[in-house]
Amino acid sequence: MDAQQPEHEVPDPEVRERPVARRYSAAYKARILAEYEQLDKAGKGALMRREGLYSSLISGWRTARDHGAAQALARPVGRPKADPRDKKIEALEGEIERLRAELGTTRQVIEVQGKLFALLDQLATSSETPDRGEK
Repeated sequence: MDAQQPEHEVPDPEVRERPVARRYSAAYKARILAEYEQLDKAGKGALMRREGLYSSLISGWRTARDHGAAQALARPVGRPKADPRDKKIEALEGEIERLRAELGTTRQVIEVQGKLFALLDQLATSSETPDRGEK
């Protein structure tokens, strides 16, 4: 034996605050599913123990794979059709922008009309005062 390496490594007693969820790549899932489906009941159990997996995880992967394959086969070939809702949304957004611009113009006109009214009222008031004094 090598004098530098201990015969049995001592596990780290430090416990993580939060367990880290394992993540599996698509290739790993496909490989495990292919191997799992070729085994008998005892072999399936051995595979799950060896890999540290649960049957519910295998079942979920199989369902996802089958669902994804069915979706891929059902998908039409070629460019996807435009969604009529997207066209409607685009038209409504254009109308909103047009109405906002129109509202801004209307507010400016109202502001100018208010200033004009105040100016005319001031002129009318100032012109009435000298006329009364002349009589």
